[in-house]
Amino acid sequence: MKSPQDYPERILLLVTGLSPQVVTETLYALTQVRQPPFLPTRVVVITTGDGARRLRLELLSRDRDWFGRLRREYGLPAIQFDEKDIRVIQDGAGKALADIRTPEQNGLVADQIAETVRELASNQDSAIHASIAGGRKTMGFYLGYAMSLYGRPQDRLSHVLVDEGYEGNKDFFYPTKDSMTIHDREGNPLDASRARVMQADIPFVRLRDGLPGQLLEGRSRFSDTVEIAQKLYGPPSLEIDLSGKHVRCAGVPVRMTHAELAFFLFMAERARKREAPVRWDDPVWKDQYLAAYRRLVPEMSADLEQAENALANNDQDDDKKYFEQRKTRTNKALESQLGKRGAQTYCIRRTGSRGRSRYAIQIDPKVITIQ
Repeated sequence: MKSPQDYPERILLLVTGLSPQVVTETLYALTQVRQPPFLPTRVVVITTGDGARRLRLELLSRDRDWFGRLRREYGLPAIQFDEKDIRVIQDGAGKALADIRTPEQNGLVADQIAETVRELASNQDSAIHASIAGGRKTMGFYLGYAMSLYGRPQDRLSHVLVDEGYEGNKDFFYPTKDSMTIHDREGNPLDASRARVMQADIPFVRLRDGLPGQLLEGRSRFSDTVEIAQKLYGPPSLEIDLSGKHVRCAGVPVRMTHAELAFFLFMAERARKREAPVRWDDPVWKDQYLAAYRRLVPEMSADLEQAENALANNDQDDDKKYFEQRKTRTNKALESQLGKRGAQTYCIRRTGSRGRSRYAIQIDPKVITIQ
């Protein structure tokens, strides 16, 4: 597996409040302290309206330009970071939030942080290094949680620690190479070059493989994503509604074609009745599968007629091909909507040795409901 620093796009992702110094402190720690170094190709910052103004004035303006100073002083190559990379948290009307104080504002923060992480993690050629050092405590919490939901093996999470007197100091942005006098809150002189900036990795559990595909590919509320993740990692349950042609796994809807749903229903009925795993040369499977199909569609359905014709020849090679195709497509429908880990409980799985493999849904019959 490639190391994070080996990916062509390397993103430093931060949350900040009123201390833009967090950006330069973290960049310094990743490139000058961390071993091996992580050299970002891009910096993305999530912040409030007031935070964005400070980032522009302190880090990107011509007269201050602390971001450019750090890069030049330590010989860092070009790093993409401008106003487009500052993601300002907005209220329901699309206006920048000046601060985060109410439960509603916290919900907006959660949604926008989660959406940013989901978006950045959708590029498989990237590695994300997220820092929770800045912003309000809830911002750091939401960033860490979003990394748990969407983070990949190459992504990392960390916190930056700075010596007392330098931490939160409005004049300190990074340890300079040459001596530079700044002052602490009491007016005492400090040498910026003597500051220590340390970086601590934060391990996190990656839940990405357990999320449905639509949550990884499209915008969704943070609370909705967490709710679905909790369901899929909770106790299993399988519900098949025949009249509505609905499947719910742990309460999460799964869409299937008629052929996939009929095959899944056939397998679920066998599991509910504690019948043994089955294979394509078992004489009962075709009758049970077609009987399940008839419970879902009218007798004169074109889909049902097509299935009956496909299985009418009693050719074992054709039966095997049809069985395997239905099994594969049914499992793909589950995985695409439940995620790989979430689907494992409900997928049609192989048992037995190769050459005599049999297939079943391996789930407690007590949690299966068919009505």
